[in-house]
Amino acid sequence: MSTRSTQQSAEGRPEPVGHGSDFLQLDIRDVPDDGKADWLAARLRQAIADGRVAVGSRLPPTRILAAELRLSRGVVTEAYRRLAEDGQVEGRRRGGTVVVAAPFTATGPAARPLPSPAPTERARKAVLPPARQEPPAPLTDDPHDGRPLTDLPRPAQAAWPAEATRAAHFAPPPSPAPPTTTPTPFSSAPTPAVFDALRATPATADFTPGRPDLAAFPRAAWLRAERAVLGGLSAEHLGYGDPRGAPALRRAVAGWVARNRGVRVAPDEVLIVSGTAQALTLLHPVLRAEGLDAVAVEDPGSLGSRQHLQAGGLATPAVPVDEDGVRVDALRATGARAVLLTPAHQFPTGVVTSGERRRELLAWAREGGLILEDDYDAEHRYDRPPVPALRGLLADQVCYLGSVSKLLAPALRIGWMVPPPRHRVPLTDAKRFADLGNAVLPQLVLARLMDSGELERHLRTVRRRHRGRRDAMITALAAHLPGAVVHGASAGLHLTVTYDADVPDTDLAAAALARGVKCHPLSWHRQVPGRPGLVLGYAGSPPGVIAEGVAALGEALRELTR
Repeated sequence: MSTRSTQQSAEGRPEPVGHGSDFLQLDIRDVPDDGKADWLAARLRQAIADGRVAVGSRLPPTRILAAELRLSRGVVTEAYRRLAEDGQVEGRRRGGTVVVAAPFTATGPAARPLPSPAPTERARKAVLPPARQEPPAPLTDDPHDGRPLTDLPRPAQAAWPAEATRAAHFAPPPSPAPPTTTPTPFSSAPTPAVFDALRATPATADFTPGRPDLAAFPRAAWLRAERAVLGGLSAEHLGYGDPRGAPALRRAVAGWVARNRGVRVAPDEVLIVSGTAQALTLLHPVLRAEGLDAVAVEDPGSLGSRQHLQAGGLATPAVPVDEDGVRVDALRATGARAVLLTPAHQFPTGVVTSGERRRELLAWAREGGLILEDDYDAEHRYDRPPVPALRGLLADQVCYLGSVSKLLAPALRIGWMVPPPRHRVPLTDAKRFADLGNAVLPQLVLARLMDSGELERHLRTVRRRHRGRRDAMITALAAHLPGAVVHGASAGLHLTVTYDADVPDTDLAAAALARGVKCHPLSWHRQVPGRPGLVLGYAGSPPGVIAEGVAALGEALRELTR
């Protein structure tokens, strides 16, 4: 017979006397007299860190957990608030409090040390246990002006709450696994499959450039728009659509680029595609039909875009980029009649093409050149409005490319082209023969978000969040890689950092991956050798994860230089 004591329920039935919460088996007898919120926050952090509460899980309502632990609701609310400031949880109106990120820790199954690729002896050394812990350099503010981080003024306050960086919040990293010769994405020259391999590699801090904050995807707004679209959708809309795209989305995109990018076009000038990657693929036969066998590219410039052009049999002569943008004199020297550019926020250097350089580019185009303008993340400008697109200045010689991959999510596979008039028909034919057009329903949902103002509201929200994360990364780089130089404007979803150490950036990226940090070596995006560096995406990681990930980068570089 059980000896468990009982009490009477409201209906008169006996119920067990509670000693705490089923959630994490929290026991009210463990609650201290003082520091109750500290105790609860620490227990929740540990549960998230060790995987008992997984990313995507919903925490109990504050009212229920407070009742079970016989605490005031304010104590539970304060504990949840601290986790939210750390970037580990997020309050959603009807969805409760949801775990959106785990602390940077190497104790969970996803963060087990990976085998080291050890492409060189230095990379082998970098995954050995550190012999000593070097003190961090002083925190600095975000310069984005190319000065060494140690020369910059100290910020008035940290970019995130102090408790986000307390040692108690993150488990100390264990000694990395012994080095092996297992190949990694950095063991050889990058192939077209290298991005798939890197995406499939587990990491605790994912600094992959171009990755937006996917946790911020406006699910509720998308569902509302989808319900509204389905409610008013006629049967005819479920058939095959216009290969150019749904008229509603073409109208919405024409309005979007006019409002946000200074490009005034009619809806019939817009072609809906499955992102910039497909746009480049559709251009292959169109450019070859005009007798073009080469498209010049920026150097450094996007490896992925270069691979898409080369897959169509097009040569990609390199054109150097300086602090004003692509060098037009070097472009002329290539003899290429077309060039792929990212003028609003050059990838990966972050340079914004200067006014003088834009005039030189337009003069080159008026002489018969074709500019493929990849406007991949121009809306994400944090210190001032983005510069207008080149397409608004020279419609006949600029093919404008855009998408929602950096604004909403790459998984949507929705983008657009605004080609010169002579290319509209052949590109429409190419799209028709490729896939008969994008799926109609997502197009109509996106059109509703654009027309209703929901997409602008989302952009304002993520701009604030991304700017804070960029500040967090700048501050962490100043502390842990004090001799490094950050390049580019305060914009986009990534930044590029170069360093003076005689360490190949592929070795540093491999050593970082062995420590659970994922990033791109700058050399991946070069055709001409240059200074080593890393391309670091910050948009998808909360400040606490950014701080710990950059600390791991600093440790890896120090080990490689010993």
